[in-house]
Amino acid sequence: MGLSRRTFNALACTTALGLALGGSAAVTCAYAAPTAPTGPAPAPPAADGRRHTIGFDRYSLLVDGRRLVVWSGEMHPFRLPSPSLWRDVLQKMRAHGYNTVSIYVSWNYHSPAPEQYDFTGIRDLDLFLRTAAETGLYVILRPGPYINAEIDGGGFPGWLTATKGAARTADPTYLSYVDEWLTQVNAIVARHLYTKGGGTVLLYQIENEYDSHVTEPTGRDYMAHLYKKVRSDGIDVPLFHNDKGRNGYWVPSSFDTGGEQGGWLYGFDGYPSPDKLPPDWGHFGTGGIKGGATASPRTPGFVPEFGGGWFDPWGGAWFDGKGYAESRRQRDAAYERRFYLTNLANGITLHSVYMTFGGTSWGWLPAPVVYTSYDYGAAIDEGRQPTAKLIPMHQLGQLLRHVPDFAKLDRAADVTVDGLKVYHLTNPDTHAHVYVLRNDGTEPVDATLPVPGTDLPVTVPARDARLLAAGIALGRRKLRYSNARPMLALTAGRQEIAVLTGQSGEATVTALECASLPKVTVVEGEAEHSYADGLLRIEAELDGLTRVLVTGGGTSTPLLLLLADDETSVRLWPRETPSGQVLVYGPALVRTASVSGETVRLTGDTVRATEVEVWGPRGTRRITWNGGDLKVHATSGGSLRSAEPLPGVGKVDLPALRDGWRRKTENPESAPGYDDSAWKPATRTTSYSTTPVPAGQPVLFADDYGFHYGDVWYRGHFVDARGAESVSLAYSTGTQGLLMAWLDGRPLGTHRMPVPDNSSVRQGSWADTAVFAVPEELRTAGAHVLSVLVRRMQHDQDGKAQDTHKVARGLTAVTFTGAAPQVSWRLQGEAVPDPVRGPQNNGGLHGERHGWHLPTFADGGWEAVRLPRADQGQGVTWYRTRFRLAVDAGVDASVGLVLDDDPARAYRVQIFLNGWNMGQYINDVGPQHTFALPNGILRTRGSNTLALAVLSDGTTPSGPSEVRLTLLGAAAGGVPVAAV
Repeated sequence: MGLSRRTFNALACTTALGLALGGSAAVTCAYAAPTAPTGPAPAPPAADGRRHTIGFDRYSLLVDGRRLVVWSGEMHPFRLPSPSLWRDVLQKMRAHGYNTVSIYVSWNYHSPAPEQYDFTGIRDLDLFLRTAAETGLYVILRPGPYINAEIDGGGFPGWLTATKGAARTADPTYLSYVDEWLTQVNAIVARHLYTKGGGTVLLYQIENEYDSHVTEPTGRDYMAHLYKKVRSDGIDVPLFHNDKGRNGYWVPSSFDTGGEQGGWLYGFDGYPSPDKLPPDWGHFGTGGIKGGATASPRTPGFVPEFGGGWFDPWGGAWFDGKGYAESRRQRDAAYERRFYLTNLANGITLHSVYMTFGGTSWGWLPAPVVYTSYDYGAAIDEGRQPTAKLIPMHQLGQLLRHVPDFAKLDRAADVTVDGLKVYHLTNPDTHAHVYVLRNDGTEPVDATLPVPGTDLPVTVPARDARLLAAGIALGRRKLRYSNARPMLALTAGRQEIAVLTGQSGEATVTALECASLPKVTVVEGEAEHSYADGLLRIEAELDGLTRVLVTGGGTSTPLLLLLADDETSVRLWPRETPSGQVLVYGPALVRTASVSGETVRLTGDTVRATEVEVWGPRGTRRITWNGGDLKVHATSGGSLRSAEPLPGVGKVDLPALRDGWRRKTENPESAPGYDDSAWKPATRTTSYSTTPVPAGQPVLFADDYGFHYGDVWYRGHFVDARGAESVSLAYSTGTQGLLMAWLDGRPLGTHRMPVPDNSSVRQGSWADTAVFAVPEELRTAGAHVLSVLVRRMQHDQDGKAQDTHKVARGLTAVTFTGAAPQVSWRLQGEAVPDPVRGPQNNGGLHGERHGWHLPTFADGGWEAVRLPRADQGQGVTWYRTRFRLAVDAGVDASVGLVLDDDPARAYRVQIFLNGWNMGQYINDVGPQHTFALPNGILRTRGSNTLALAVLSDGTTPSGPSEVRLTLLGAAAGGVPVAAV
């Protein structure tokens, strides 16, 4: 597809495909000016009922003709199974400067079977999109059909593993299932498009990291089919694909878009190691097809995923067993500044941080490579608590929202500073200059400000970076230079406010252009000032919040200059309202702000006692906080300040979990007399799996019989074990799977897959053979029963588009040495999916099939026990207890469950809270010991049922040993939470 300059400046096309996917398309496009000037960013989005245009040029997106820098964070609704808490995370993102949320929609989460789709309850995509719009966030929607995301099958539903057709190709059978999925998703998404005013969906991704079949017709035809299908479903926002690295795959013109032009963006992802240099892939790159952003020079630089952390495998191979705390330490705030500022310097104006909130891969959602927690070392941790990584995200997000110069930057004259990598850019419209100073060394570097005519000192800490600007507008005044970092500029009431930031204790000099001598008042803190040659110089050492009021000097509008150290900067909350802009200082979080007459109404959180200060529109005289009136007084800095501090959060008491337990051992399936007549007979002889069916044996693969998640039981009936020396059980599970076997009720032993190391951690198709001796006393004529329990660890993610999600799970072959009995097999996995909790909640354990995990189950006949336990035996034992919480009504307490024991003890636990499978603990592997219990599933004001299904290999005593609740964080405030 040949693209002209006009094409590349096209706004979102409204496509009338209303025809078969192979036909031609009628396309209506509006076009943006080829040289859109720098100007104010669009107002925060909302489902406002008005039509909007979304376009782009080589610099940035253009929304209604205004430049937009996309500063996005990734979260996955399916990793937070409490819809009330979606609002909590989205509000935190919005408050900390993000203007967009990026989400995967996982096919397997919504489809338990072909033609069956569930978008209700915890799967309510419509609700999530409404909540995002109400929060004022754009949405980047990514429904696959393949998503990867360290989730089972890369997002493919379990039932797809047993279907004909090669996935991720133009195979017609596969495409028929894809169309079925996309029809369901797009019927919802089409109601929430920003172009149509129904919501805030800004961009839409098809496929993900598709680096196979790129040059083959089946790959191009596949992408063309997805494109045309999405357009035919009424999705008219720009589309894109996420290239796995800067390969130049799927740039514009790579495949047939049915005649439509200007609706496709090139995007690529990046997960650089903190030990590597940040790569240049735009303004400062080498160019060419491998040059990242330069692979598509007429579309804006777009990184749909950039590392906001990194995932951790079973055993913690990548973080020395320290878990996500180590991930967060390695990719800390300094990492973010060094790498994200490099991206900004290279022209990346669509930037999405993966993950910003990782959440929990609960139930059987995780791919074999990861354990339950998907905290990811993200800026907002799994317990929804802010971390220090939010400081640079907050500062950069506010800057890109409030200072439009950064939406259109060209490379400027090179600047050299010893010991630093310097990026110099300029805005061709405003002539503002931007400098990124990057220190890749292990020692701080002292330098001078690289602005002509200045010699200000600048220190860049080791393996860190800083952004400096010259010539940007701070309202009606221009910043000539500063060695402090700009964060925002806004107008509140009768004055303009600018915020500059830096490290605590840092000496800063800020020079403002003033046509005449201004009046300068140091309202709070310590600062010196001088005026000469049209420049006002303000010198201050950063400590908390220093306030300097500048009036006169050639303009009638006062400027309040706020100089904040880093820790203080994240307590400054700018908000837009229909009545004007508001700036709030003090609380731990401001969730919402509105103006009604003379009242500024705020909601938010406090952690410790704090004052509230508000700069608001003219005429505001009152403040309410979470619905309560505050006593306030006016300050000389033009604000309203609370007369008394808001209280912090009180103590949250959690009960001990040592008493009140009941215990029952299961495994009736291992007994020779167990009635398995209702189980499915293994009679299939062919399979669509990529695992070969052994000659002369039936298909034993669990997926072929409709069992896709969790444990699966097999019972093999045969006659005459005479001469049988051993039995070999070939099986396939994914990382950390295991197999247990019994012959005529006698345990034969347990076999388990090895703990992955750095070289094998990504391998998903783990298979092995367990060999057990047949006891001599059982080598007899007559009837025998071989019982086998296989713990599957879910399906491979098929990252290379080789159908590896279809690798068999469960038993694959069974052979005897010394004998060759004919074995008749039956198998049983998970029961009918829970209609509320969904298909990934339950596996095939006896207790799961009979509701032992449910809060309504009557366990009064079970044995009463206390913890810790030291039971020993092969198989499954259940423990249940109840506990009550009484968290104060206005407190958002995030609670976790801790399991801990001697790591030499070999057992694993499935954790059920109020019937919800909150994850799997493997005591002798780790590294996870703490499991987040999301509010809504956890009743913070009421009774809860905890059930633990303990699977032990019989070689060591098994727990549970220490089981306790822990507070992951608490705040006064939060959002209303409905029980799930």
